[in-house]
Amino acid sequence: MTWEVLSIIGTIAFAVSGAIIAMEEEYDILGVYILGIVTAFGGGAIRNLLIGVPVSALWEQGMLFQIALLAITAVFMFPNNLLKHWRRWGNFFDAVGLSAFAIQGALYASEMSHPLSAVIVAAVLTGSGGGIIRDLLAGRKPLVLRSEIYAVWAVMCGAAVGLGITSSSFELYTLFILTTSLRVLSYLYKWRLPNRSLRAQG
Repeated sequence: MTWEVLSIIGTIAFAVSGAIIAMEEEYDILGVYILGIVTAFGGGAIRNLLIGVPVSALWEQGMLFQIALLAITAVFMFPNNLLKHWRRWGNFFDAVGLSAFAIQGALYASEMSHPLSAVIVAAVLTGSGGGIIRDLLAGRKPLVLRSEIYAVWAVMCGAAVGLGITSSSFELYTLFILTTSLRVLSYLYKWRLPNRSLRAQG
């Protein structure tokens, strides 16, 4: 049950974020649907490639595709209220998608008995891969590579699942809430990892 719920939460969150960013960039209706779908399922496709699952397995998720399409349609048909609140809630949708998909990816790799390193990679790619593809297709610098702490929270999810710290439904939902909260706090308070610029100091 936990897997299905997390999949639905992540799919809706990322589909909505992809659709809204496409509308911000003034894409046509086809572009909105493509960016929404790619955001929702791109991370899972990359994960499947790296842990040895056929990418075609994604096409077996008929219900999730329908949910994503319905979410994107709602965004396209009723954009005014959604876009008006996007700056306030957009990062929250992204945090929800990151947490849900990172845990889902970690569970996927863990159930295939992959080592801890693979579980963490699966969590990071599932949680942030769709967002990276979304930003690149929208002509933006990927949020995960430049902004507040992002992928670190996916690493935390992967480690918690891979080490067996969280296994029951209650523990996984607690991890989901904790990860979402930390991601929200990291963009509210501008927590950042150290970086070094090579631009010439003028």
